Order: sequence, then structure tokens, then C-alpha cells
Amino acid sequence: MARIDVIMPQMGESIAEGTVSRWLKKVGDNVKRDEPLFEISTDKVDAEIPSPSAGILVEILIGEGQTVAIQTVVARLETDAAAAVARPAAVPSAPAAAPASAPVVASVVATSAPVAASATPAAPAAPTGSFEERVRTKSSPLVRKMAAEHGVEITGLSGSGIAGRVTKKDLDAFLAAKPAGSAVGASMHMPAGVEHRGPLPTPWAGDVVEPMSKIRKLTSDHMALAIKVATHVTSFFEIDLTRVARIRGAMRKEFEAQTGQKLTYLPFILRAVCTQLKRHPSLNAAVAGNDVILRKQINLGIAVALDPTGLIVPVLKHADELSLTGLTRGTNDLAARARSKKLSPTDVQDSTFTITNPGVFGSLFGTPIIPVGTTAILGLGAIEKRAKVITGPDGEETIAIRTCAYFSLSFDHRVIDGADADRFMADLKKTLESVSDTGF
Repeated sequence: MARIDVIMPQMGESIAEGTVSRWLKKVGDNVKRDEPLFEISTDKVDAEIPSPSAGILVEILIGEGQTVAIQTVVARLETDAAAAVARPAAVPSAPAAAPASAPVVASVVATSAPVAASATPAAPAAPTGSFEERVRTKSSPLVRKMAAEHGVEITGLSGSGIAGRVTKKDLDAFLAAKPAGSAVGASMHMPAGVEHRGPLPTPWAGDVVEPMSKIRKLTSDHMALAIKVATHVTSFFEIDLTRVARIRGAMRKEFEAQTGQKLTYLPFILRAVCTQLKRHPSLNAAVAGNDVILRKQINLGIAVALDPTGLIVPVLKHADELSLTGLTRGTNDLAARARSKKLSPTDVQDSTFTITNPGVFGSLFGTPIIPVGTTAILGLGAIEKRAKVITGPDGEETIAIRTCAYFSLSFDHRVIDGADADRFMADLKKTLESVSDTGF
């Protein structure tokens, strides 16, 4: 027999920890290779983690709701030694090739000793890593334990340590200054890096107090960090999609019969975006201190709304190399797996430009927040018919019904000037308004 350690995977390059949301198996259960074993939640993804091998679940070391550092052993399997070849868990196929980091790493330990089930959590390892990881971590395990004992939400405090980490001294000072009998609980959560000024709101008679869900807290932290890091400016353009609508209408029946995929406006927009990102590289970039990294790879993050609430941004890798069919299949696949919690770590990594589509809910336009590690995000408003003044070749003006939408571009003014952003949008508008049928 052999023992296999199942670890907390790293669900994204800048993620230092994850939360065990739910165990899908209990101690003593037989588990098949690649069968979902447990669910985790991070600020980038909720996902089911598959078993790295067939065997029996003999130990659960980390309970539901516990947050631990990546690489922490969360469970152990007992399996036949012959079948216990260490390997990454299966990763669902992505729409394009990308460097992979496996969600679960298994290590094999030969043993002849009896196996005893244990529900005692192992002490989580102290998170280590990049500057951004330390910002998210905000404190050491000791400080977190002290904060939990005193009912203090650690992300609501200002830290004096490296990268804003909350130290034991910071916590002691806060507890000493806190009025007797008061507490800062989960309902008083503040995003990381945000300091609350003035008294916190208190519930009134008849109010309902609902603690933030894990994904809501993590989204809050990530958005607060994003708005703090980048200098946001938003530009708006109205784009006439009548030509796209006509081409889509003409090819829709044949396209759907051949591919089995529903043809929407999105793949036409994605193709046009890829074309313009090559012409305007500063919008497909990242800021690293005083350096700007101009990405040669075009990886489009596509925001997906989750039910009943939540948001995730899976990434369509090498989008500029995909045909209309490839773009359609890729986006549909990512959206379906996002909603069913089947995304792998590589599916949410390495975005270079993001697109969000609030228009599906009827919104005309918005000012989206730029994801950390990129310099721009495009928002798509509702596509609707509007009466427009059209100027003919001879200068004669007529009123016509056109299919239009407002597009918004939020960009990082540290890297991109307004003129650069508007040139990108003007070229995107021209591309979509003059699009031709170039096949599937």
C-alpha cells in the first residue's frame, strides 16, 4: 500500500492561500482517479479539485471553511503502490495551449503501518511569495489566530509591516484602543488596503445582517486592490453593429448547423479586439514597478457572472490565433465550466486584456475596474436598435434604424494617455463597422 498527500493547489500566480469550501467525499470513501474530491474558493476561482489517484480517503486534515496556504496537505489517500504513480490531477482541456500548473500534486509515501483516520487539521504553513501575495496575506498565522479569538477582522486594520502586513504590535494597539465590549466581526469586514474613516454603520430595528460570503469578501479585496493600484480613466464610444448583425444573420444557420454552437455578437467583437491590440500594444501590457511589459501573447479575460451571485474571469489563451469558430467554442466552454465550477488553475491565469459584458443585463454602459496585472478593460453595453442620422455619399442626410451599442474602455493612465485609448477605440469602431464575412 502507499499513502498519497493531497495538497492545496495554487489557483493563480498571485494566490497564496485557498479555502476548503466543501468536502465531496468523507473518510473511508472509495475515490476514483479524477473524481471530484473537494471544493475550494480563492479570490480568482471556485473549483472542484479532482483526486490525483484511485484509493480510499483515509484522512481529512483541513475542515470545511478553513483557509490554508498553498502546498498545505489537506487530505491523504491510501492506494495500491502500483497505481500510486505521482502525477498531477487531470486538468480540463483549455481552448488553447498554455503553460500548465497542476491543481493537485500527489506525493507517494510507502508504508506498512496501519492507517488511522484523523480529522485534526494540520497547522497551515506561513504564506510566502511575491509582494502582491504578502499584501493579500496581511498577517502571520499567529496574528490571524489572535484576531479570531478577539473577533477582529484582520483586513479592517492598517498594518505597519512589509506590504501593509498587520503585525502583533498593530493588533495589540488596536485591542488596547478598542472600547470595552466592542467587537469587529465578519459583518464589519473591510477590503484589504482600505482604511475605514468614521464610525462603522450599525443595524437598525428590522434590518437583516448577512455576513459576506467567502467569494464576496475575496472579490471585495481584489477590487479594492485593483482600484488602488491603477489610475483609472474611462472613455466611451458608440459603435454601429448593423453590418455585424447582417453578417451574423446571414451565416448563423449554417454556422450553428456545422459547429453546434450558438453564434452571438461576442466572437466578432473578440476578433476585432485582437486585431487592434496588435496595433496598440500599450493596451495589452502590464506595469512592473517603473517598467512596462508589452505582452506579445494576447490572452482575453472574459468576465462571467455566477448564479446566484459572484464574478469570475476565465482566460481565452492565444485568442488572436483562433477563428470565429474557435473564439465561439472557447468562450462558451469557459463560461460553462465557470458556472459548473470546473475551471482549472490555468483557466484563470495570464490575462492580458479583459472584456466584460454588462449589456446582457440591459446596461447601456459602465466604468469597469481594471484587473490587477493588466492596463485596460473593455465594457460592452446593451446592443439595441436606434434611430440614427446617416449621411450618404452625396452628403444627403437620412434617418435610419441601426443596431448600435456603447463600448467603454477603462485604462490605466500611468501607461496609456487619453489620445492612445481613443485611437484604440476609434480603430475598433472602424473595424466593426466595416467587417466583412471572412468565413468561420
